[in-house]
Amino acid sequence: MYSPLLLLHSWLRWVVLLTGIIALVRAIGGMNAKRAWTSADAKPGLFFMISCDLQLVIGLALYLVFSPTVQAAFGNIGAAMRNPEYRFFVVEHFFGMIIAIVLAHVGRVRSKKAKTDAAKFRGAAIFYGLALLIMLAAIPWPGMPAGRPLIRGL
Repeated sequence: MYSPLLLLHSWLRWVVLLTGIIALVRAIGGMNAKRAWTSADAKPGLFFMISCDLQLVIGLALYLVFSPTVQAAFGNIGAAMRNPEYRFFVVEHFFGMIIAIVLAHVGRVRSKKAKTDAAKFRGAAIFYGLALLIMLAAIPWPGMPAGRPLIRGL
């Protein structure tokens, strides 16, 4: 079960990033153009949030049950904190992504509840942008001590 989940988690990252970029570009474009907020502006944020949530569920399954890296780290947490790969997955990746997903949700809620169109675009742009920045920092890019392939399975 580990390998298929890891493959799905790896590929779904591109969906998350793409939907996040589309939502951010749409929010910045609406803010700069000073246009009215429409359902076409809300949908990219919804898709970003849904893809984040799906990625979170798969990530939690890997983290809590299936990942041999995380399970080994939990076997001796003190030693794991001295190992860059273990520390990355147990702490940095996990908490970074949780924070990023919370920010994506905040952006969606702020864009739904804001009173003015300008405030909707601004809230979406700020929180989607922050979520994407944290996600980019918490992805195990090739070349990092805990780096993984850009496209797993090819």
